[in-house]
Amino acid sequence: MNYKRYTEEAVALLKELISTPSVSRDEKAAADVLQRHIKAWGLPCKRVGNNLIVAKRLSKRKPTLLLNAHIDTVKPVATWTRDPFQPVEEDGRLYGLGSNDCGGGLVSLLQVYRIMTQENNCPYNLIYVASCEEEVSGQGGFSLVLPELPKIDVAIVGEPTGMQPAIAEKGLMVIDGVAHGKSGHAARNEGINAIYEALDDLQWLRDYQFRKVSPLLGETKATVTVVHAGTQHNVIPDKLEFVIDVRTNEYYQNEYLFAFLQKHMKSELKARSFRLSSSSIPKDHPLVKKCIRMRMKPFGSPTLSDQALMPFPSFKLGPGESSRSHSADEYICIDEISKAIRTYVKLLSA
Repeated sequence: MNYKRYTEEAVALLKELISTPSVSRDEKAAADVLQRHIKAWGLPCKRVGNNLIVAKRLSKRKPTLLLNAHIDTVKPVATWTRDPFQPVEEDGRLYGLGSNDCGGGLVSLLQVYRIMTQENNCPYNLIYVASCEEEVSGQGGFSLVLPELPKIDVAIVGEPTGMQPAIAEKGLMVIDGVAHGKSGHAARNEGINAIYEALDDLQWLRDYQFRKVSPLLGETKATVTVVHAGTQHNVIPDKLEFVIDVRTNEYYQNEYLFAFLQKHMKSELKARSFRLSSSSIPKDHPLVKKCIRMRMKPFGSPTLSDQALMPFPSFKLGPGESSRSHSADEYICIDEISKAIRTYVKLLSA
């Protein structure tokens, strides 16, 4: 197997993707680039919005394995010291926005699909999906692709995990809260101060600890991340708005947790969505067991991915490190891409 050639082609594709801005909900140009390469390699490609599905003829007698990674990126932070859209290879690293999250996984898994589908006796069906809007959990991303897919038996999601299997990940629920008061003149101590009305709720959230702790994912955490109140110094604020970021482990469903918070808080609460629940795959799943035999170490991931939208067993496994994601001067090592392709092939060749 000419792994060197596959790695070189993966890196060349990633450089082109980095130079094509693909911030969430604006992925068309990057999807065009990826689709052009897929067709040039003679692979069948179906486009659903800005999502790409690559699948050859499937056998109903074989199980189906999905390879998934996302095309989109976050917006570049202000502290970049390089041009985030100019790919630069330096000292074995490839710098650029989306190189680590998750361009490395995106191009590596595509090369693995090419390698594995060359075998006529492959014991399973293989599908590759490049999804968009992952960074914003948008309805035009994996949710749009899901109805187009056949029954999936298991999925590998190419998020940056240092090529260690993340067999569980935390869920996410974002809640908008409003504490109501009554406006008045601050000098006359009139009205009802919405800031003071909210204090009990905010302090309770700060101090409350959810009882069920996961061995893989740890505690469920509810964190106030945004607060807005007041118009000017001499007016008692009649409304305080806040946002709660809730990260759940596998023991708490979002709907239950929302009802629990409503019961214990007097502020008005509204959840933006319940659909991003915690997800996991059993440690005795054959693919996870093979990861362990290959000396990988399963762990629980605190970050969210398209795995949250998958109603079938799945886990994250990809090149790069999560700590580099969404950071200035993001990079991935060329060697990480090369090793990822080899590791994926070894994992799936059984």
